[in-house]
Parts: sequence; structure tokens; C-alpha cells
Amino acid sequence: MKIAIDCADLDSSRIDGTRIYIKNVLNYLGDLAPQDDFWLFHRKEFNPVLKPKIFSNYQNRKIPYPFLWTQTKFAFELLQLRPAIVWMPIQQIPLLTAGKIKIVFTAHDLAFKIFPKSFKLSDRKKLNFFIDSAVRRADGIIAVSQSTKKDLLRFFPLLEEEKIKVIYHGFDAQQFCQKFSQEEINKNLNKYNLIKDQREVRFLLYVGALQPRKNLPLLIEAFEEIKGKKGLGDLRLVLVGAPAWLAEETLRKVRNSVFSQDIILTGEVDFSVLTLLYRKAKLLVFPSLYEGFGLPILEGWASETPVLVADNSSLKEIGGMAVEKFSTFSKKDLADKVEKLLADESLRKDLVIKGKKALENFSWKKCAEETLEFLKIIAQKND
Repeated sequence: MKIAIDCADLDSSRIDGTRIYIKNVLNYLGDLAPQDDFWLFHRKEFNPVLKPKIFSNYQNRKIPYPFLWTQTKFAFELLQLRPAIVWMPIQQIPLLTAGKIKIVFTAHDLAFKIFPKSFKLSDRKKLNFFIDSAVRRADGIIAVSQSTKKDLLRFFPLLEEEKIKVIYHGFDAQQFCQKFSQEEINKNLNKYNLIKDQREVRFLLYVGALQPRKNLPLLIEAFEEIKGKKGLGDLRLVLVGAPAWLAEETLRKVRNSVFSQDIILTGEVDFSVLTLLYRKAKLLVFPSLYEGFGLPILEGWASETPVLVADNSSLKEIGGMAVEKFSTFSKKDLADKVEKLLADESLRKDLVIKGKKALENFSWKKCAEETLEFLKIIAQKND
């Protein structure tokens, strides 16, 4: 069977959850189905950090084109190839091929419909156009959580539920098993001002883009409140991730904070440094207003770090009983929960144990297996 896949996102210099998802699924598909041919289409060279394993049954097709690549050059290549199925791991499909070649796309989240003011108008219009057309014309849809499936059915009431398959993400077990020398630990912690008087300082960790939906101003305000408490003056807040769209409010909040010197903006970091920061953090705090999945939850569990999330969307679904939750819009509740977790070592240990147990339900291999199975079901389905 010929399976075509849009891999163009793996050419990007920016690393995000969607691109980690694409790379890791591709790291397994070829091995899972050696009898099938996978055609990997992209525009330029893969970002070395995002480059997937290339199996003998992978046809790596780099096809440069300057304009509307997905809707033009990629669509033309598909019409020439005539694969049994096309997998679009993004929320867009090549419209010229709809009805002629079977297509499955992955729906990651509908944040732009739920929190439209968190997006630029031009981006919102584009995202709405592509998801609306993809939902109407795709033969199957992968939703990354029950929450995302629920949102699809809410915004597209004519969508048949049977067209949707929920497939969870996984995590990179090898990455989170890394060993670090004391020299590496000291070097990286010193770089981010996380050592004082030759001792490691306690810090809260956030991982993700800096953009309005991530609810970071609330986290900064809660951090300021916590810092005033007895015994917590040494605490720091580390925000790992690059500024994304409409990040100015968050950056201004950091600059204007009375504790700005204790709020560390790392920008993007490599996976090794990220793993170290996860492992050394006292808590992972994920305060988003909305997520389609919430990959940092798994990464926190894999790092044996207790996780605190906002009580909404997929965060409560994926986190379940293995995370502590706070009321999404309440600075007081967030500050209280952070203070409670920092003070209660037995509670932190309990969350770590529960997180390790919950992690058994997630793997990239399982994600790839279920993705392949769904692609084949749709490919073989009679119209």
C-alpha cells in the first residue's frame, strides 16, 4: 500500500508539540509496516533536530516550491502518485485532491475557535478556513484527545462521530533516561542562574510557547504572591519556550515584575537541556486556558516531577488523578496549590508515583500503531 504523508513541518526551525508528534510517529511507521511504501513529502531539508528515522520503505521526496506548497505542488504530486491514503498530520488538506484520493488529517486543537482573541485576525481567518474545509472533505480525522473530539463535534454538528478516531500522543522514553554528570548539571544550572552560594535553588518550570492562551500572566502574578511568603524568597520561575504570536503582554509582565530577576526566560533549548530542567524542577506548572493534548504533562511524569495543571480541556483528561489541578482563572488557587505542593513532600512523591503509573498508557509506538491501523481502515473503506 502506498501511504503519502505531508512532512513539511519537519523542515521548520521552530520546534513545537505538533512537530515532535510527526517526527515520533514517523520513527515507527516504517518498521511497523515493512510491506508498505511511505512517501514523505516536504519542501526543503529536514531540520536536523526534527529529522525522523528513514527506513528502507520510506521514499523521501523533497519538492521545493515557493507558494502555497500544500495546495499546489504537493497536491499535484499526489495526483500523479495516486496513493491509497494521504495522512496530513496538520489541520489542513490539499483541496484539489479531495474526493479523488482518500485523506486523513490530525486535529490537534480548536483554540482559535474557543479563544479567538488569542490569535491575530489574519491567522484566525486562515486557520478557520483550513479546518472548516478539512472537516468537510476528509475521509477520516484523528483527534489527539477526547477533548479535541468533543470540540470538533461541538463546532461541526454535521460531522459524523464515526469519522473521528482518538489517538493519544506518546513520549520519548530514551530522552528522559539521559544521565548527566555533575559538571553538566552545574554548567546548565549556572547558565540560567539556578545556583546560589554553590547550592541549587528551587524553581517552578513552565514549558511551551509564550503566547496568550498559555495563561502566563496569571502564573507570574501567582509567583509574585508566593515569593512574599516566609521561606519561599529563594524560589524562581523558569519559562522555557520561544515568544510566539501576541507574546508582548507576557514579556511586559516579566519586565515589570518586582521579581523580574527571579523569572528566567530561556528561549528554546535543546532536548538535553530541557530534560535536565524538567528533572531539577520542584514542580511543572501548566496553566493554559486550553490544550488539545498537553505533551509537557507526559514529559513531567517521565522526569519524575510533580505536575500542576489548570482544570480544563485535555489537561484534566490526560492528567487525571496523577496531577494536581487549580481553577483556571484563579490566581489565589494557583498560588495556594503551588505553596501546598512545595510544603508537602509526601504529596509530591505521591504525584510522582501516580505519574509513572499513568505513563504506562502512553507511548509513541502505540500512537504509531493506532495511526497506521486507522489509515488502513480508511484506505480500505468503500465509499
